[in-house]
Amino acid sequence: MAEDRHYDVVIIGTGAGGGTLAHRLAASGKRILLLERGGYLPRERDNWESTAVFVNAKYRAPELWYDRHGRTFPPETNYYVGGNTKFYGAALFRLRPEDFGELRHQDGLSPAWPIRYEDLEPYYTQAERLYLVHGRHGEDPTEGPAGGQYAYPPVEHEPRIQQLSDDLEKRGLHPFHLPIGVNLTQDGQGLAERTSVCIRCNRVDGFPCLVNGKSDAQVICVDPALEHDNVRLITGAHVLRLETDPAGRRVTKVVTALAEEETTVDFSADIVVVACGAVNSAVLLLRSANARHPNGLANRSDVVGRHYMRHNNLALMAVSKEPNDTQFQKTLAMNDWYLGSEDWDYPLGGIQMLGKSDAAQIHAEAPRWAGVLSPDMPFEVLAHHAVDFWLCGEDLPLPGNRVTVDGDGGVHLVLDENNNTAGVERLQHQLEKMLGHLGMHERSLLPHSIYLHKGMPIGATAHQAGTVRFGADPRSSALDLNCKAHDVDNLYVVDTAFFPSIGAVNPSLTAMANALRVGDHIAERLG
Repeated sequence: MAEDRHYDVVIIGTGAGGGTLAHRLAASGKRILLLERGGYLPRERDNWESTAVFVNAKYRAPELWYDRHGRTFPPETNYYVGGNTKFYGAALFRLRPEDFGELRHQDGLSPAWPIRYEDLEPYYTQAERLYLVHGRHGEDPTEGPAGGQYAYPPVEHEPRIQQLSDDLEKRGLHPFHLPIGVNLTQDGQGLAERTSVCIRCNRVDGFPCLVNGKSDAQVICVDPALEHDNVRLITGAHVLRLETDPAGRRVTKVVTALAEEETTVDFSADIVVVACGAVNSAVLLLRSANARHPNGLANRSDVVGRHYMRHNNLALMAVSKEPNDTQFQKTLAMNDWYLGSEDWDYPLGGIQMLGKSDAAQIHAEAPRWAGVLSPDMPFEVLAHHAVDFWLCGEDLPLPGNRVTVDGDGGVHLVLDENNNTAGVERLQHQLEKMLGHLGMHERSLLPHSIYLHKGMPIGATAHQAGTVRFGADPRSSALDLNCKAHDVDNLYVVDTAFFPSIGAVNPSLTAMANALRVGDHIAERLG
């Protein structure tokens, strides 16, 4: 049994970072162990039920974290094979080239990355092809150079969204097809062909995909990796801490509680990779403190847990004057004000479409919309006219926005919810003042908090990043440029924890591209 406990590589977590890394290394022939805290998400009718997914939070992790006041809140996190990608909207954007440099915002500086856009660009292209991203490079004037066109054509707009795109263009703006990861084959009219896995339904955003048509890490990376005899997955495996040799230079034990075991089990590997999500990766390193690393593993710089980011997001619903019969609504985005506007010298962020609202979601929102909704417009009618937007602005990596662990192992998250919010508020104003020109009722932009963890914004952790940042200077970063811990020779972190800044686009593709980059480095190191 002892020989079954040692591997060439142990990867903790199977999401955008860990799952992609496993896929990259699977063909190497090296013995790879994946440890996943959860199990496989059950494929069942509730996967596509709004009440189950959003209102009752059926699939959310049954745990509570603490805010700065010691109050508990349920985080928006999921423990399944594939991680949070099981629920993401699969909007797979690249960071802009400017995001890799220093950017000035009203509230401060977004720091430069230690690598350039050009360093990651080949891996962006590889990640887009791996995750079946549909799009068209060249439509978005803010995007960086691409080494190759998307391998799959953009998901075509349905009529109401095509009209929205046309109306935006008439105003001199530059809407573009949102890059999205789906296993979709379209016919000449943009409809899903009979052989297509994705069926162009209205359940893409925030729902697990019942037909496996969404490009999540389980479907795209983990399951194919497991076809290799050298790759093993253990589910129900909660890694409690990492132990090191006496010098503190190497991880020697991955102490793991298994769901079917009453005691912990120790695994070991030549290389240990942490990919638990930005919060839980920091938690694991902090819980692994020892005599050589008294502030937490790989935390000589005191940055582990700090600089937490999660974007300044707004989910908003407008009411179209004409019915919106769209099913697959998540096909359009616009970045005209990503880096600034005529009356604002600082970045605002980007606009993209959300999944289509339904009556159950609107019914859940109704108490928060009291006094705004027309009493003679039933929920079903309102849902039929809804057009849903996601506004995303950058928040800044403040050292005081941090994750800590108390003596009982409780997770504490401190967050300044007013951090750099002026940009996204101006972005909302830009959208609001156009509504009448876009075929929407003016002043109909309603906050769609069901997508933003209703009632407690701190719980909206879907875009978490930045808690174990990488950099060239070990005094101000925990990881080197290959995402290896400065202080521990065989420890890597490959989820969004490594981000020095977060930009204003969904972070998943950058995590995937970086995992491919780090995977090449690890493969070369293993020989």
